[in-house]
Amino acid sequence: MVAVDSVDLTIEQGQIYGIIGYSGAGKSTLIRLLNGLEKPSTGSVTINGQDISSAKGEALRQARLKISMVFQHFNLLWSRTVWENIAFSMQIAGAPKAKIRARVAELIELVGLTGREDAYPSQLSGGQKQRVGIARALANSPDVLLCDEATSALDPQTTDQILDLLLDINRRFKLTIVLITHEMHVVRKICDRVAVMENGRVVEEGDVLEVFTRPQQPITRQFVRQVSQYKEEESFNPELTSDLDGAVIKLTFTGVSTHQPVVGELTLRYGLPFNILHGKMAQTAHGIFGHLWLHVIANQDQLNNILADLQQSGIECEVIKHD
Repeated sequence: MVAVDSVDLTIEQGQIYGIIGYSGAGKSTLIRLLNGLEKPSTGSVTINGQDISSAKGEALRQARLKISMVFQHFNLLWSRTVWENIAFSMQIAGAPKAKIRARVAELIELVGLTGREDAYPSQLSGGQKQRVGIARALANSPDVLLCDEATSALDPQTTDQILDLLLDINRRFKLTIVLITHEMHVVRKICDRVAVMENGRVVEEGDVLEVFTRPQQPITRQFVRQVSQYKEEESFNPELTSDLDGAVIKLTFTGVSTHQPVVGELTLRYGLPFNILHGKMAQTAHGIFGHLWLHVIANQDQLNNILADLQQSGIECEVIKHD
């Protein structure tokens, strides 16, 4: 049985990269390949120019110091305080005590745990535990941060707070973050690119905005429909327009095109009444995307000009019906 099959990914430095799939898709095996806990039977895993899949002994240990993990269930040392948990990996690496003290103090402030240094994990909320996990993962200044379902055990509000923290860390330190998740909300909120896994293979990959607006695979469309703020076309039935005369146009917006006063401009330019039938927008880390359905009574020449103007403005459009 093949756990991860012919996966070929390139993750750029400083990106937040999402890998999404349901249980059994191969996500966890892939992350174990990335941190050197598993060796690929064929192929290689290269991080910062070093092939960690062939590294052994001291070379592998040094490589792993630059690849940190944040876990779903925190994996904290329950007999140690917040301060001691964060310091632990630096102590193992043999860092000087003065350096450890300074770094731990810096990280406690960074993750918002000032005043909780002497608390034990049993005294912390789930979100606070994950903040400790993130601080601990950053202690040795890694080049890559791997997050394995890091928000799955948290409630929605706390999930958003942790995602905001990861986004802040990424932007502040240009740290490469790889997120393993089964939640499209996580991908939508902070990721630059996403790979969709199914049965050990990557079935779709691309910029988050592109994948959300034009999902190619059935499983990707399933994930997109997960996001409560955006249910794609399912909340609008084009068949309801069958008794309307004229044209129904579906507009697809991405990024800056969402800020344009499209309907107002079209009305002024053509002197035609445009009726908004339905619209849905959602936010990603790289801008807003969504769809808008318009109804207008126009002749063929007018309709062609309207479509040309929309495309000129960077808005994709499709005629759903025209009588």
